Amino acid sequence: MTSSELWTRATADRYDAEEAEASSAAVLGPTLAFLAELAGDGRALEFAIGTGRVGVPLRERGVPVVGIELSEHMAAVLRRKIDEYTLPVVIGDMATTVVPGEFTLVYLVYNTITNLLTQDEQVECFRNAARHLEPGGRFVIELGVPPLRFLPPGQVAVPFDVSEQHLGFDTFDLVEQILVSHHITRDGDDGRYRRDNSRHRYAWPAELDLMARIAGLELERRVADWDETPFTEGSAKHISVWRKPT
Repeated sequence: MTSSELWTRATADRYDAEEAEASSAAVLGPTLAFLAELAGDGRALEFAIGTGRVGVPLRERGVPVVGIELSEHMAAVLRRKIDEYTLPVVIGDMATTVVPGEFTLVYLVYNTITNLLTQDEQVECFRNAARHLEPGGRFVIELGVPPLRFLPPGQVAVPFDVSEQHLGFDTFDLVEQILVSHHITRDGDDGRYRRDNSRHRYAWPAELDLMARIAGLELERRVADWDETPFTEGSAKHISVWRKPT
């Protein structure tokens, strides 16, 4: 077991509703096109597949997908959408769990590598990706750039969403490279609010490149989003692709 926090049944059951916008065809279209092109005629392995927000529609596009998921509750929600034969899912952590066969693509989206709270575990995640890739295969990560440039001296919190239904902000431990993501969400129409938080280990693009090198992977490209906008110093996130040498 890694340091990743386990998703509860209640969190899993409301996940799809809360991520409806991120699951829309408009948002997912570029993601699926990007991943399908890299997968080619081979198989894809999704680390932390969750409820299948990406894996299920990618499979529906004709890409054979296998998933690894730590939370049985999240996997149970996925199983309501698609059967085990069509999209197999192995319960386990993304840093050490091994599934049979080789893949042309391993991918890890939506900042999920930060669920591993130590550098060693994140390195092992890269090693695990390399272990599953066939020569020439790619490992893809979607990850936000740590927003530390928005932190004035002495401030430890950065808001990322302020709306009528939701307040979200991150607090930072700059020594341990840990952020805590805080969510205060309006729960129904009776004025009640639900408070949740989760811990993450943030990492810079250059740090991920070193992890990839340790795992025997080479950086192929880095873009700012799934539409392949060029990555610059002002980009809020990156999509990075590392290749296993032939």
